[in-house]
Amino acid sequence: MSDDTANDTPPDRLSVNPRSEFFDGDRLQRGIGIRFKDRVRTDIEEYSISEGWVRVQAGKTMDRKGQPLTIKLNGPVEAWYEDLGDEPPVAKKA
Repeated sequence: MSDDTANDTPPDRLSVNPRSEFFDGDRLQRGIGIRFKDRVRTDIEEYSISEGWVRVQAGKTMDRKGQPLTIKLNGPVEAWYEDLGDEPPVAKKA
């Protein structure tokens, strides 16, 4: 994979929670599009393409530290950078 292609596809795993080791603010600022089970989702808290899952918030429920509770959903995940236009390179499980 060339450097240009590597920079044009999102990482295998990414989280919107700053406390997570998979948080990357620079990549999130570009805008990440997520397709989960053939449906574009905007409520994803964290995803893993290779493991085939996403985490979404479970309603308005919070844990004792004030963080939203999440549930893990399994299925095919695809991700792309929204700032690359209408036909961006898509990261998905091979």
